[in-house]
Amino acid sequence: MFGAALTVLALAIFIDLILGEPPLWLHPTVLMGKAIGAGVRVAPGSSSRLQRAYGVVLALGTVAIFAGSSYLILRATQVLGEPVQILLGALLLKPTFSIRLMRDYASKLASAVQRGDWAQAKDVLGHIVRRDPDRLTRLQMMSAGVESVAESTTDGITSPLFYYALFGVPGAIAYRAINTLDSMIGYKDPRFVHLGWFSSKLDSIANWPSARLTSILTIISAVFLGRSPFNTWRILLRDRNRTESWNAGWVMSAMAGALNIQLEKPGFYVLGDRERELAPGHLVEATRIMALNTILFVSLVVLPVILEVEKLRAIIGH
Repeated sequence: MFGAALTVLALAIFIDLILGEPPLWLHPTVLMGKAIGAGVRVAPGSSSRLQRAYGVVLALGTVAIFAGSSYLILRATQVLGEPVQILLGALLLKPTFSIRLMRDYASKLASAVQRGDWAQAKDVLGHIVRRDPDRLTRLQMMSAGVESVAESTTDGITSPLFYYALFGVPGAIAYRAINTLDSMIGYKDPRFVHLGWFSSKLDSIANWPSARLTSILTIISAVFLGRSPFNTWRILLRDRNRTESWNAGWVMSAMAGALNIQLEKPGFYVLGDRERELAPGHLVEATRIMALNTILFVSLVVLPVILEVEKLRAIIGH
């Protein structure tokens, strides 16, 4: 089984790097978004207590439906043989993470800023951050891009792969459903403050281990890129708790320390020291750190966890 799990993972990464994302009409995250949107439209609006209770049901129901469906699909296709199951597993796993897409967005943003094409820069940024690009300066645009790469390393790569290692494809899909719930209703605005509270907490808990592991691996990645691991560690220790999020501050402060730059979301936080002025090249360097973190995470976390899980299953099976 270890060989099959490893083959599914390798094939899914290959599909991501070579083919990229599936069509939107077939993308599981889009389907999750439609299901969550439908749930939001029928949410109770009269009572905060009812909204909070409904938010729990909506979150757990969404996770159960999508993770359970993937489990049943994989079980039902066992009769088709291992090669078919491996291919199907890889096709189901791939949409739960994205390496190429974030790399491409960061590259496009860096190129647009370098050319002074602010219209394209704002358009690209609008796909990867929640803040309004029209209100950002040139430095704030690049900061938002680097922050997005750092955060996406966790919620777009290492977290889904971590839950794949623990629970297989359904685990990765369960994580993606949790993260999609948070991105849609995990806001503290009047509309979602009660409805999305559970989704927000669930996402924070789900990302807790990977955010910390990814931050530590950023220190190692800094060494490979000729950056200072000591500065990465110093900024991580100093600034990791400066964000409201339990997890974002860890990965973003580690990135700031590795690149020796300052990241800022005006009115919310400042991470790192302004030793070097932010430049488009930092976006490219951030994606290199993301790639190295992915390689290290798969090698040092995912593969050992898969091996231990398979050993445990073998013991239980006997």
